[in-house]
Amino acid sequence: MIKSLLLSTALTLVSHLSQAQTSFGALNQQAADAYQSKRYTESGKLYEQAFAERKAQPTATHYYNAACSWALAGNKDKAFRYLDQATTAGWDNVPHLKQDADLGSLRTDARWQPMLAKLEATRAKAEAQYNLPLKRELEAIYATGQAIRLKIDSVEKKLGMQAAQSQALLDEMDAVDERNTARVTAIIEQYGWPGQSMVGRLGSTAAFLVIQHARPSVQRKYLPLMREAASKGELAKSSLALLEDRILVEQGKPQLYGSQLRPSTATGKYELEPIEDEAHVDERRAAVGLGPLREYVKHWGLEYKPQSSATKP
Repeated sequence: MIKSLLLSTALTLVSHLSQAQTSFGALNQQAADAYQSKRYTESGKLYEQAFAERKAQPTATHYYNAACSWALAGNKDKAFRYLDQATTAGWDNVPHLKQDADLGSLRTDARWQPMLAKLEATRAKAEAQYNLPLKRELEAIYATGQAIRLKIDSVEKKLGMQAAQSQALLDEMDAVDERNTARVTAIIEQYGWPGQSMVGRLGSTAAFLVIQHARPSVQRKYLPLMREAASKGELAKSSLALLEDRILVEQGKPQLYGSQLRPSTATGKYELEPIEDEAHVDERRAAVGLGPLREYVKHWGLEYKPQSSATKP
């Protein structure tokens, strides 16, 4: 299954980014779109074009997605090649790989078990350096935070944001977030930022999401620490971009990456918060590993029309 890319911001933003960076993000999005439309060979070729970009910085997830597309296209050689690259780049979600239906055609191939053994050995080597009790605790925190949000999303889709059930679940979410914030801030005070080298990617993402959903004062307090973590590769820059946006919006300022939406009381739907220098928003998003804004807002049922490049200063 193609994995969503969150959930990587430069501390100093440059308005005019290279075309190569923008193309890498755009090609990956086109590849994901082709996958969703079941045009698997086209999707695989688009991933390869993206990886060939001069300044491309593919992640383990990009390589894994390419492997899924090629497996579904019936090209086992390329599927195994990209699974190997995903493993080398840090892919460590063995349970997902074992059950992913996209890779079903590979499981009877003689290369499957050796590939799986290599992946499990790579994960075991990485986990030897982790604080495993802390990793497991943060992953459990992640699960509780996401579970309540999935419930809210389901109810809102069926009954709308104003439904009584929605408000009850929002109150429950606030209580969950308060408990999780108290624990995660205690962890940060004891260990510093729980980065990927300490607790793995999911553990670090869990800590980020808790701070992202915390009170504004908590977000501002830990922002410098999270900027430092992102600069060292211990926190995804795409995650930091979301926090930067949320803090700006809370301060009444335009956001930079277009990640923040608000419910409209007039229409009952979501709408984007104002964006600074909107003509260049997709360039900034590409620079931190986020896809085009028009694809991002589709999750909220919105259609976004990017500003024409002719309007850019």
